[in-house]
Amino acid sequence: MKLKLLQFIPAVIWFIIANILFLMPGPDVPSIGFLDKIYFDKWVHAGLFFGLTVLTAYPFIKVGRASKKLLIKFSIAFALYGVLIEFLQKYVAFERDFDVNDMIADAFGCALGYLAANWLAQRIAEKNKPL
Repeated sequence: MKLKLLQFIPAVIWFIIANILFLMPGPDVPSIGFLDKIYFDKWVHAGLFFGLTVLTAYPFIKVGRASKKLLIKFSIAFALYGVLIEFLQKYVAFERDFDVNDMIADAFGCALGYLAANWLAQRIAEKNKPL
């Protein structure tokens, strides 16, 4: 199978939504007290980066071209992007803060995304293996 640009549409949409959320002005970010106690913001970061990693890897997985090395590269690239986002929040976004814990949550989401993508790639490869 061949990779098609249309297969990346979900990843691009996810990327755009994530960037809107990451760079929206601080006063526009809802604050609900009890969610702070369960570190909801960190779970959101992890979930967004999990999604970025898996959705970007999926077209490669689908066509059987998702090596572990490629999946690791996606995970590292998005973890580095998480660091960049924190600097953008500090210096570009209005009333947003730099938070090392957000970077840790981003990297955690990327690591989980790698594990999920690798698992999915193995399952699809087994399914498509000739008998």
